[in-house]
Amino acid sequence: QVQPVESGGGSVQTGGSLTLSCRISGYRISSHCMGWFRQGSDQKRVGVAVLASNDVPVYAEFVKGRFTISKDHAKDIMILRMDNLQPEDAGMYYCAATPGYCLPSWPAIQGLDIKFFDFWGQGTQVNVSS
Repeated sequence: QVQPVESGGGSVQTGGSLTLSCRISGYRISSHCMGWFRQGSDQKRVGVAVLASNDVPVYAEFVKGRFTISKDHAKDIMILRMDNLQPEDAGMYYCAATPGYCLPSWPAIQGLDIKFFDFWGQGTQVNVSS
């Protein structure tokens, strides 16, 4: 059974940093498409960043220059480094993955489309205080 498990959430002050990790049981991260999504107080889940199968990242505009998505192939985990966190970044962060590959040029990837992803974790909470 493929099951993503997130870790690394917590509480920080504005301007602080956090690093989230995602490990997926029953799944090798290499050559697969994975991403991070956030659900805020409005309960809407939005794309934050996706790492295509060729390890090329796609970011939401509101995190460009502050967040970095990557894979640690040696540890078989996906990482989201979040710097200069702002109160509007707070929410539940979910790791998601697909059973196949993807390319960064695909419209679903450019649009960080949640419908493209089949496997979802339970989420890790990020709080940012002003």
